Amino acid sequence: MAANYAWIKIVIGSGRVSPDVGDMLAKATFLSEPFTATMVHNHLRKTLPDGKKLEPLKTAA
Repeated sequence: MAANYAWIKIVIGSGRVSPDVGDMLAKATFLSEPFTATMVHNHLRKTLPDGKKLEPLKTAA
């Protein structure tokens, strides 16, 4: 199934479990909690293809 969507990048975040080697697809990345909105934003900027831009993140109320 993943071969059908090779262009999709996956970002997983958790504070309870950490993936072992081989648990995630090669193109997937993992963020360990605690992380801030800024950390997620910066990670997504690195993950997105060149030329793509993120809209500003909304702050949680």
